[in-house]
Amino acid sequence: MLTIPEAQQRLLPEMYPLLQSRYRILQSIQLMQPIGRRTLAESLKMTEREIRKETDILREQGLLDIQKLGMVCTSDGIAVIEQLRALVYEWSGLTQLAKLLEKRFGLQHVIVVPGDYNDDETVLTLLGKEAAHQFLSNIIGEQVVAVTGGKSVASLAQFLQPIDAKQNVTFVAARGGIGHEMQMQANTLAATFAMQMNAQHRTLFLPEHLSEQAYQAMLKEPMVIEMMAYYDRADCVIHGIGSAEEMAVRRNSSPEDLRILEEKGAISEAFGYYFNAEGAIVHRIRTIGIQLEQVEQCKHVIAVAAGKQKVNAMLSYFKVAPKQTIFITDEAAAKEIAERYL
Repeated sequence: MLTIPEAQQRLLPEMYPLLQSRYRILQSIQLMQPIGRRTLAESLKMTEREIRKETDILREQGLLDIQKLGMVCTSDGIAVIEQLRALVYEWSGLTQLAKLLEKRFGLQHVIVVPGDYNDDETVLTLLGKEAAHQFLSNIIGEQVVAVTGGKSVASLAQFLQPIDAKQNVTFVAARGGIGHEMQMQANTLAATFAMQMNAQHRTLFLPEHLSEQAYQAMLKEPMVIEMMAYYDRADCVIHGIGSAEEMAVRRNSSPEDLRILEEKGAISEAFGYYFNAEGAIVHRIRTIGIQLEQVEQCKHVIAVAAGKQKVNAMLSYFKVAPKQTIFITDEAAAKEIAERYL
């Protein structure tokens, strides 16, 4: 039996492309506002003439406003975006695609946002919006939330909102320092998320990769003992999925380490563990941070990753991903997975 969206699409197939186009324009304006026509046209790979025509119609309908600094969504425009989201995702096949991934990999929930992370800068913002919504929807009472670093996790920040003090949320850095980008470090994001939500945070100002001697010594430090206790009772983990090579480079691994990872067939990395294509652990670094067994005990796990270049890493990690994982990705990566493996 056809669903209502499927029946509508069969009856009026010419309506969908226009609906999808205008929805994407309005959605992009909301995510990037205030924004000029030229910038919007470049972002959506459309001509300025096309953008002018469509935005004039949207303005006449009271869905956007043109101000001195650029176009912005009106309250009615925002309402239309939210009300039509399920319909647009259904018509575009994103809902069905998400369900296929859920079934194939045994994940709790999958959300596929429209677009290609590599070609459209608004896709990262959409990923953050969806991930933040999933996270905020699952906050109940006292929560310890471990967050890793990276662009995908950082994309949640602007969509987090202050919460009731009774909920008592504490963000903790899921790992120590890695790489050189301070804004993308787990410590920075834990503090940023806490500030956005009027919550508490705990940081871990240690190098992520330690020698055996330093690692054993640090395990006895009061600060580390406190953080490990937080990891033991973490309710939620928000993390990205990295390719093995990418993460090894960010850790300034030696050429010898890179060679070993390649020989062992390392494809993906998460929480200091490197996995091969079958999901087997082929390497593990000594790290003060949340451990895989602690992640598996969490009530909620939110993974955010996008881009076709990460598909192999995603597929590798899915072999060991906790079943309570909520996965948010982009259309390009989801379609690549579907074509290759479903």
